[in-house]
Amino acid sequence: MNNKLRQLIDSIAQPDGVAASAASAHLDQLTKPPGSLGKLESVAIKLAGITGVDKPELDRKTVMVMAADHGVCEEGVSAFPAEVTQQMLYNMLSGGAAINVLARHAGADVKVVDVGVNADVAHANLVDRKVRMGTSNIAKGPAMLRTEAEQAVLAGAEAVAEAVKGGTRLFVTGELGVGNTTASAAVVCALTGLEPEVIVGRGTGVDMAGLTRKISVVCRALDVNQPDANDALDVLTKVGGLEIAALAGVILGAAAHHCPVVLDGFISGAAALAARALAPASAAYML
Repeated sequence: MNNKLRQLIDSIAQPDGVAASAASAHLDQLTKPPGSLGKLESVAIKLAGITGVDKPELDRKTVMVMAADHGVCEEGVSAFPAEVTQQMLYNMLSGGAAINVLARHAGADVKVVDVGVNADVAHANLVDRKVRMGTSNIAKGPAMLRTEAEQAVLAGAEAVAEAVKGGTRLFVTGELGVGNTTASAAVVCALTGLEPEVIVGRGTGVDMAGLTRKISVVCRALDVNQPDANDALDVLTKVGGLEIAALAGVILGAAAHHCPVVLDGFISGAAALAARALAPASAAYML
């Protein structure tokens, strides 16, 4: 394993139990029945443990959108051509996507990071961490090299480190890449042992015939590549995506800096499984 990645993983500590206990005690002193705020109380206690502060302030928030393309699109797994990734990327960079609207409503920044879009993209608001021009077709062979998977993970972690320097204390996962629900399904199947028929979904706008084709492609990807369930980097290398690996890096980076990271969506869930496999302690920082 890359030395920098090993150092990142080794730097992730367990949350602060003292701060969590202090937050719990404070909640119990408030004028309300104990536990009456339900999940809000458990989240508050968890945030205290993550940050090490019994009354944490998380005013600066950043949505980390990792963008990349997928060679598996040539198998017809998506209702949209791969070129849509680039079109959506520019819309997001100009502030016109749904995530931009939601982030503005929540008072959060949106940081878009190119780790593998299959085009030369130039924009003032884009963070360029491109590892390669998209992945190879996982139905025919590995998505990428192991060194490239490591580089993508580190790209996500480094983007987090830069945001922390700018004052961010809470992160949200985001992704962009036509075909990435197929790669994510393969990652989830590889790491959990569940069958593609259980995991594969329609993604964006795929009909029943497309779903059947998509399941078949994931089965082929797993059969051709034989990813090692006990080696998350091997799984990401063989059947993953550059943005999935980068999101795993976002999670690891957030945990290393004692910042909570909010997971949203299936792709982020696949990245979270990979992050937890790489560093079990990172799961305590996920919301």
